[in-house]
Formats: sequence, C-alpha cells, structure tokens
Amino acid sequence: MTNLQSSPPSFNYYNRKKLVTILSIDGGGIRGIIPAVILAFLERLLQELDGEEVRLADYFDVIAGTSTGGLITAMLTAPDDYNRPLYAAKDITTFYLKHGPQIFPQERGPLAQLISFIKAMTGPKYDGKYLRHMLREKLKETRLHHTLTNVVIPTFDIKTFQPVIFSSYKILSYPDLDAKLSDICIGTSAAPTILPSFYFQNAFENGKTREFNLIDGGIVSTNPTYLAINEVTKQMMKENPDYGTIHNKLLVLSIGTGSGKIEQKYNAKTAGKWGLVSWLFQNGSSPIISVFYEAGADLVDYQNNILFQSFRSEDKYLRVQDDSLTGTTASTDVATEKNLENLVKIGQELLNKPASRVDPETGHLKAIPHLGTNADALRRFAKQLSDERKYRRGKDSNQMQEYS
Repeated sequence: MTNLQSSPPSFNYYNRKKLVTILSIDGGGIRGIIPAVILAFLERLLQELDGEEVRLADYFDVIAGTSTGGLITAMLTAPDDYNRPLYAAKDITTFYLKHGPQIFPQERGPLAQLISFIKAMTGPKYDGKYLRHMLREKLKETRLHHTLTNVVIPTFDIKTFQPVIFSSYKILSYPDLDAKLSDICIGTSAAPTILPSFYFQNAFENGKTREFNLIDGGIVSTNPTYLAINEVTKQMMKENPDYGTIHNKLLVLSIGTGSGKIEQKYNAKTAGKWGLVSWLFQNGSSPIISVFYEAGADLVDYQNNILFQSFRSEDKYLRVQDDSLTGTTASTDVATEKNLENLVKIGQELLNKPASRVDPETGHLKAIPHLGTNADALRRFAKQLSDERKYRRGKDSNQMQEYS
C-alpha cells in the first residue's frame, strides 16, 4: 500500500501565507527549451536574493505542466537522495540538448520528408522507447506524493474519453492517481501522431489496480495555468467553504513554449481544398493539431488576463510567451543541433523582449509599457516570491516560539 503521509502539505493559508504561488509551464515538445531558459534566469535571481542553495520548488505552492511542461515539472519537484530537487533549473536546458536528439531522432537525406510522411500515415512518428527508458531511469520509483511541492499534470484517457488530472491535492481522496512520475510524464507527453499513446496499470492501496490509456495532456489544456488555479481554488474552499474569490490572493507565473502565429503558414483558400491527409500532414507538421493546441493556450491566457484585471490584481499574473516563431523553431520535434541552438537563443532573447499580454482582437502579443522587459518583470516577480518565502519563514519561526 502506498504511504500518502508524505504528500505535500495543504495550504494552511490562514496561518502561514499572504499569497498562493503558482508556476505553470506549457506543452510544446522540444520547444520546452524556451521555458527552461526562462526558469534558469528566475532561479538565478532567487539565488541572488536568498542564497545559492534555493530552488524553484522552495517558492511555489503549485507547479503545473502539460506535456514537455510536465517533464519540467517533474524535474523541478522530484526529490534526489538528499530530498532536494532532482534538477536545478539551469540543468534543464542541458537535459533537452542532450536527450532531445534521441527522443526525436531526425530523418536525414533526400528522402527524409517522404519517410516522415509515411511514418505519419502508418503510426507515430517516433517509437518513444528512448523517452520511456530515460524517464524511468531518472525518476525511478518516485510517485506523485513524493514531490517536493504540489504538482498538477493533465493527461487524457482515450478509453474512458475523460481528462485525467494528476494532482497532489487529489491523491488522498483518489489514491489510484498516486502513480509513478515517470508514467505520468510519459502519458502527458504522448502527443498524437508524434509519440505512441501510453498504457500502464497503477497499483495502489490493498492490492487494487487502475489502468490508464493516456495521450498528450495538451488535449486537455496546452496551457495548464487555469487547471492549477482550479486545483488551488478547490483546496482553499475545502479549507474554508465561506471564503470568497481568491484571484487577488494568487501570484502566478505562466510560461509558454512559443508559437508561430505571425508567420502566415496557411490560408482559407488553400485549406478549403484539404482532405484528411492534408489536415494531418503539411510540411512536416499537423495543421489540425497545431491549431487546436495554439488556440487552447491563448484562450487560457485571455481568460486569466480578464480575471486578474477584474479583481484589480494584474500585477499578480505574469505570462512570458513568444509568438514570433517561424520555420523549424515552431515545430515540436525538430531536434537538429541548429534548431536546438536557435531555441536556446530564442529563450535568451525573450528575456529582453517587452513584457506582453495577448490581444484578443488580433491574437498577437501586445507590449505593456510599464512592465518593461520580461527580465524586468521577472525581477519584480522574484522579489515577490522571496518576500513571500521570508514572510512564511518568519511566521513559522514565531509559531515555533509560541509552542516552545
């Protein structure tokens, strides 16, 4: 029977916290390099404020991630042998550069595009064996309840045709969700046409088992920010049913993996002639899947902007995203050396771009002048995180003195 006593603690909001802190990381395959660069910058800022030993998991009450964002979530929150995060944020980019070409091995030569097309028509583009082996080796027996802070990772079960949200807050009520992190990560990354769907059985209390038939969490939400907020809301209402709105009590950082909307890849005249094959495969990617994922991510961002504006707490929500990707950088699986280097560069350049919010009328990002660059906004965000952590440590210290 799985021991759930080591599950991440509940909020104890009224005793310890001014703000509930949330980090959300989008899906996007190999484009996970972009949020990896942003997170390394944020963790470095926090270390400048609070010491070299601190990690992102020390600051966020909840870390949510979809697909590649789910992998990053696991790396930031899974414990090592010393009960500290398995990966520092600065090591995640190196992880992608090292393992990306093996996860997404590239076809080469004059027939590469034809071979990719045939694979897309006959089965998943990649067999996923390397990813499964690597995750099992890195995460070993680590389960959801072992994470160093609360996590939320969405998947979709194609047998029950229902979303499955692997959430730290659910496992006391639903112990069948307390699966191995490796299995959860494989499931949330199983993007249709790219990687195979994933079946596993999870053994939980008293010898019971539950089977899962999972595909990419992006089917549920490419941008899992709102899922994380929902989980927090349910938890806080559970602790105090009379509590009202919480959006002015949240501190949320949402990081995208980039999109390519500025480049007009398709038009209605051309797409109007497409059949099933064309919608599934164009120039090495799937238009229908790309459109579905991109629209979902921006809709979540738009909803969050409206909510935080309505509660006059816009300074508590920061979205870092780039909508100017073109060519192979907009792909989820081009893991050539050149493209990997370009994605690192895009992440670094994103720090110097203006902090922005999505314009619902145009679908493009619109700069918010008073926020400065993304780096400026992240510096202010890091200070808020540091202040919250110091406040909590002071409260904990005072409570210990009271009971001593």
